[in-house]
Amino acid sequence: MAHVEIEADGIRARVELLFGMISELVVERGGREISMLHKAPWVGQDIALPDGAGPHLGGLAGDFFCAPFGDASADGAPGHGWPANTSWTHVGTERSGGETVARFRLDRKAMGADLVKELRLVDGHPFLYQRHIFTGGRAENMSVANHAMVSLPNGGQLSFSQKRWWETPAAPLESDPARGRSLLACPAKVADPAQFPLAAGGEADITRYPFASRHEDFAVGVEAEGSRLGWSTVAREKEGDLFISLRNPARLPVTMLWFSNGGRDYAPWNGRHVNCLGVEEGLRELNELPPSAAGVPTGLTLDPGGTTEVRHIIGCVPWDEAGKIASLAQAGHGIDVTPTSGRAVTIPCDPAFLGL
Repeated sequence: MAHVEIEADGIRARVELLFGMISELVVERGGREISMLHKAPWVGQDIALPDGAGPHLGGLAGDFFCAPFGDASADGAPGHGWPANTSWTHVGTERSGGETVARFRLDRKAMGADLVKELRLVDGHPFLYQRHIFTGGRAENMSVANHAMVSLPNGGQLSFSQKRWWETPAAPLESDPARGRSLLACPAKVADPAQFPLAAGGEADITRYPFASRHEDFAVGVEAEGSRLGWSTVAREKEGDLFISLRNPARLPVTMLWFSNGGRDYAPWNGRHVNCLGVEEGLRELNELPPSAAGVPTGLTLDPGGTTEVRHIIGCVPWDEAGKIASLAQAGHGIDVTPTSGRAVTIPCDPAFLGL
């Protein structure tokens, strides 16, 4: 497939032009190469997708932008919208002042808007800075998200900035046992994701992957009021690395987790899509927005006469600390990541990019 590779000192990324997917993100740090993004086992194969399947499933890899996220029938598009299901054109790549910036243009309109993807790499930073810019268009309360997927062949531990609550959707991803399985109770709402109710009774700790085998589940965390920096991390103890996702919680207030671990038996999944965790940061409708959550945005409204942006940061670093992440905060010209087992580790980063 046609692709573009971009790089800066210590980091490189590969962008697939067919669906705009960031299929690879490789960080060179501490004498190691770290690569944590997931790729579906059928990518690169000549497969026939079933009727109604979004084209993006054929190239499912890495991270991609969804607008609308989920049902995109309002735009006459397959699931996750045209940004995830049609081609992009590489407008150009510029290298200046220790930074590399690549721009891509969606080859059709999304909700009536022109859409540009801007990816920035900075020398010495183990992060990819993403900006999606809508010009014009008409949409009110549109769900959007970046759809990063982490590969977890040996499991992982999940940590997050503080949340008001966690919930599952009204219906499970898979309700027909002849096609697949979902295990979490739906709908459900909890304060502690380590005590999530199961449909069959009992509880699961969804901060540990895997929490079960052969299942397909989805959960949403809503950011706590007053949060300064939204973050999600996934630590792979056996591999010794850490995935980091950063966002402005005032603009992207929810973290969506997709647990895909052999729970779909139909094509193209066929029970072989395993060890995948989607860490999807964005905006979406919630089951029931309580009065205490007034002011939490649940969608993006486009400006017909101007521009509207969505910004997000992902990266990965070597990580030998045991346990979960206790805190993550801005610190000078970077972020301080503090594990429950030790002292803070400072990592070069530009969180101001998020408009905090």
